Amino acid sequence: MSEVLQALAGEWTGEEQIAQTRWGPGGVAASAVESRLVLGGNVLVQDYREEREGKPSLAAHAVFVAGQAHDQYSLYWFDSYGFVPTEPAPGQWDGHRLSFLRSSLRGQTRHIYALHEDGSYELTLESSFDGGVNWEPVLTGTYRRKS
Repeated sequence: MSEVLQALAGEWTGEEQIAQTRWGPGGVAASAVESRLVLGGNVLVQDYREEREGKPSLAAHAVFVAGQAHDQYSLYWFDSYGFVPTEPAPGQWDGHRLSFLRSSLRGQTRHIYALHEDGSYELTLESSFDGGVNWEPVLTGTYRRKS
């Protein structure tokens, strides 16, 4: 069983700061995340819902897979903007952060999940449209377990 995926399992609420991007205006958002371990704890299935001004704005379904090496992971990401992966995003655990690099015709997106000692986690999303030379902020969120 992957301890990293186990730490991300559960029901979470999030407070997010969204950057203005080519996909829409910036602002604040609230989110709900439900994540569950399957297949012996080596796969995490996640459903994400974001609201802005009390209205649904983004939904995503993600599948995290622990690799054979203890620090290697893969991410399959589907969202209501129409992203469908052609291949998994490779990821790595560095002991503090789980990072993925997704590539598509829309460019590249980095997902960085930082686990905190208080049991919360932070997600940072950044996009690049020039092959990873320059990165633009997309989202920063902090997520806490629902009580």
